[in-house]
Amino acid sequence: MSKKGIMMALGGFLLLMALMGGGFFMMWQKMNQSIAQIQAQNAGGKAAEEKAKEEETIRATYKMDTMIVNLADQGGKRYLRVTMEMELSSPEVLDEITKRLPQLRDTILMILPSKQYAEISTTDGKIALRDELIAKLNSILKKGTITTIYFTEFVVQ
Repeated sequence: MSKKGIMMALGGFLLLMALMGGGFFMMWQKMNQSIAQIQAQNAGGKAAEEKAKEEETIRATYKMDTMIVNLADQGGKRYLRVTMEMELSSPEVLDEITKRLPQLRDTILMILPSKQYAEISTTDGKIALRDELIAKLNSILKKGTITTIYFTEFVVQ
């Protein structure tokens, strides 16, 4: 090869390397901008989440004692052991719950044994049971309401 051919090949190689370097530089700049935008969005989202958490108040709860009842299945061979916590609309409801605890327990103990295993064995059945309990218990309370019930133990045997 002649000197002219080598110089042309070397010039082409250097031009190719310069173009690749410029391309990588532009890509790097775009990636940094994208990362900065994502970080800004995350920071804004986190600030909004923290603000929402501050606005969201932690509600008072009341933990019921464990209850064991026979289910309404044939032969009465199945029983339910359930422990639940009730989330309350306000702390003032705690006083009323302690005063009306016998009525509340009676209501729960009238509802639970009327259920069959097939009714409460599914997630939908547990949700329906929770909704029924909330409705009946709220009809007893006068100062506030039970907003939800959390089953902390739910064993059927």
